Amino acid sequence: MTEQNQDLADRITERLGISPDVVRRHLRTKAGFEVSCLFLTSLADQNQVDEAIIRPLLHATQAMDNEHLEIEPVAWLKMSISHGQMKETDGLEECVEALLGGHCLILVPGKNQALAMDVCKREQRSVEEPSTESTIRGPREGFVEDLIRNLSLIRKRVKSDKLVFESMVIGTETKTMVCLAYMRGIASVKLVDEFRTRLQAIHTDSILESAYIEEWIQDKALTPFPQLIATERPDAISAKLLEGQVAVLTDGTPIVLAGPLTFFQLFSAPEDYYQRADIATLLRWLRFAAFFLAIFVPALYISVVSYHQELLPDPLLVNLAAQREGVPFPAFIEAIMMMVTFEVLREAGLRMPRIAGQAISIVGALVLGQAAVEAGIVSAAMVIVVSITAISNFVSPMYSFGITQRIIQFAFMILAGTMGLFGLMCGVFFLLVHLASLRSFGVRYFAPFAPMYLPDWKDTFVRVPRPLLKSRPKMFQQGKTRR
Repeated sequence: MTEQNQDLADRITERLGISPDVVRRHLRTKAGFEVSCLFLTSLADQNQVDEAIIRPLLHATQAMDNEHLEIEPVAWLKMSISHGQMKETDGLEECVEALLGGHCLILVPGKNQALAMDVCKREQRSVEEPSTESTIRGPREGFVEDLIRNLSLIRKRVKSDKLVFESMVIGTETKTMVCLAYMRGIASVKLVDEFRTRLQAIHTDSILESAYIEEWIQDKALTPFPQLIATERPDAISAKLLEGQVAVLTDGTPIVLAGPLTFFQLFSAPEDYYQRADIATLLRWLRFAAFFLAIFVPALYISVVSYHQELLPDPLLVNLAAQREGVPFPAFIEAIMMMVTFEVLREAGLRMPRIAGQAISIVGALVLGQAAVEAGIVSAAMVIVVSITAISNFVSPMYSFGITQRIIQFAFMILAGTMGLFGLMCGVFFLLVHLASLRSFGVRYFAPFAPMYLPDWKDTFVRVPRPLLKSRPKMFQQGKTRR
């Protein structure tokens, strides 16, 4: 083996250290030079290395004759190994990066370069229904942790040459593959450039999940509202792409991001488009009602019971007074204790094993609620208020938006407990101003109402029949608006 080739092979193995998964094999050709084969058994598929690289290389070595002695070694190796994904790598850094990416390296004699062949293991779980986004009617497929498999799930639904995937590597240590997806001619060029610029501006050592990217590219950090869609459903991402939005896929996670996102899209679910228009509209109204119940019911109860008893009818006022006669805490402290207790039970149910989790959350809430009422710590009305609020939080199609509702309801409870209805109204005005000031990749969060896009009202509070949805949302400013 030449000194230069020996040095490159030694430098690669020295860089990786003494690791049990580093395999280095030497092969001598009849042409008189040696070839080193390097790969990692933890990342590379041993069968692919043996069948597609080692065996063809040995076979070609045995078949060498005088006609091939004048051929360049690189060209001879390319002819000897018939592998679909082959590339040349120059220098130590490129070789190490390819090796850590699941490639097998064939070191070329006499040159500071190597041939890299992709033999990465494709160990992945099967495509299953997303556990957090189940539907009654619609596809049952969900994204998995493998990026290539996720791309195929989108390709299967959008069989168009306008579908574009742009890949990039982010993370100096993890070197995570990230893919930008959009529809050429439908998505706004300005929007695609903004996504690309923000992704390329990420400078960090690790990207382990799409949430890392979400925090880097979102417009505003100091807000509880999500600014990007996070979903496991390929049909939902395909629909967003066809509407002119842009998606970001990250290797190693089934959660795919899409944007821009507006406030009213938080109440839309993929199932809305698999039902008739009237049924979808009714379900959307129920989600709006659940949102208002979740954020206002505890605060209204605290403010009325503590400051504005005159607003209640006499029979109801007498009933509530009788229930609270033995309760030692004010309504605000009572509500805070019950809400915090329910949040603890909810988190315990999520973290516990699946078999015991539901039993703990349901039985725990019933037992503790009944025991608290019988002990005189809280009133029965407060248990009803907390139950309505908790159930309403689960109606949200997006899990992150459910957490947002819980943050807002605690803020409104504090305002109602300190200033009554006046504090609650101040909180409502502040929330509206905050929502109107938010942007998601240049799109106003309150669109299509502020600013107003009348054609987009067909798919906001109501969902009109599909024959009337002839245009894509104008608020995304895409090129081709007709469906």
